[in-house]
Amino acid sequence: MFGTFQQTTLRVEIEASAAEIRNSLLQPRQFRRWLWPQQFSPGLPDVLQPGLTFKGYLGPIEIQHQVTDTPPQRLCLLLSGGIDGFHEWYWGEGWVQSRLEGVSLLPLNLAQTVSLLRLQRFLKAQVHDQRTL
Repeated sequence: MFGTFQQTTLRVEIEASAAEIRNSLLQPRQFRRWLWPQQFSPGLPDVLQPGLTFKGYLGPIEIQHQVTDTPPQRLCLLLSGGIDGFHEWYWGEGWVQSRLEGVSLLPLNLAQTVSLLRLQRFLKAQVHDQRTL
């Protein structure tokens, strides 16, 4: 793999419950919405489970994701391809944290920051929509 070793950890406050955050991270129909324009393998299950391997595409760059663990309030992924490393997500009531380490030509800190801001905006809109129903 070409690139440089990068590591980044970000934590943000989110106006959402731990269950809402979990659903946004573990349900492909949810994360496809806030991780756009990244595309994912077709035929994913309703919920990510340990042992599942799937591909994500950011333009021509392919990143393989292997779900290694999904205990309560944590998601662990091994990454290969465009990023060789791992991505861990932790969350609780009103917060989410992302830890990303790997070798890549991609600017991982920038990508991680944008992803967390998109997740934050997505969940804020969902909570707002639920309150106005």
